Amino acid sequence: MTKRVCVVTGASRGAGKGIALALAQPGSIVYVTGRSQNEGDSPLPGTIHETAKLITERGAVGIAVAVDHSDDAQVKALFEQVEAEQGQLDILVNNACTVPDGLVEAAPFWQKGLNQLDIMNVGMRSHYVSSYYAAPLMIKNKSGLVVHTSSAGGRCYMHGPAYGGGKAAVDKFANDMAVDFRGFNVSCVSIWMGLLATERTLALMDAEPEKYGSMKAMCESPEFTGRVINALYADKNLMQKSGRILVAAEEAVAYGVTDIDGSQPPSPTGMLGSPAQANPAVVE
Repeated sequence: MTKRVCVVTGASRGAGKGIALALAQPGSIVYVTGRSQNEGDSPLPGTIHETAKLITERGAVGIAVAVDHSDDAQVKALFEQVEAEQGQLDILVNNACTVPDGLVEAAPFWQKGLNQLDIMNVGMRSHYVSSYYAAPLMIKNKSGLVVHTSSAGGRCYMHGPAYGGGKAAVDKFANDMAVDFRGFNVSCVSIWMGLLATERTLALMDAEPEKYGSMKAMCESPEFTGRVINALYADKNLMQKSGRILVAAEEAVAYGVTDIDGSQPPSPTGMLGSPAQANPAVVE
């Protein structure tokens, strides 16, 4: 059984939890990070310890590490711990993200608080910082996959300019980090997720069923993206996709991956637009 070490940031709940559970394959050691250690730490259910427990129950090894991804020192300590305990890192999923109050309100940016910019710290900057501290460990072993979770909000208007700017930035991170990773057998991609059936989304839909009820059928499970990441990591030609913005639903079709209920989630690109891939030019 081949040892595979993964780190999933922001995995107390939502997409991060789902991705971490999907990565819980035999032989895998999955580190999950977040701030929620006890129920009640967040208005939404879920803790890093619960996620780690569920990973272990699936036959992998789940390790919870409390990390505030706005604190660079804590992030550095996380990857020092991974190196000391495992000596390798195979998959990093950058998913930690602040969801500011009022994010989904239908209002222009000047009527929302400046707290909307919090997503630029934990959500954009934190993806960079985690990659920064993970990179030397992957380069040492000349192997690895870095994934930035993103969405079509980097291409279309979604929740306002702070959200859109943050997603566009992490999409560009994938391209530029891939350039720097060339020659080290480390790939970096950004993955657009669709509408996810997370605790937050389901609570919103249940609160306003007349507005959102019909959207439930379009939802991907939080594990769906993790299933796609498993398929990507197993692809011997993965380096050919390094630097690209990938759409989870479209990669799933290509790899023959389905959601946990056997369904094939639709691609959001028909409605929201396709990723704009970066120009291959490199200016040193």
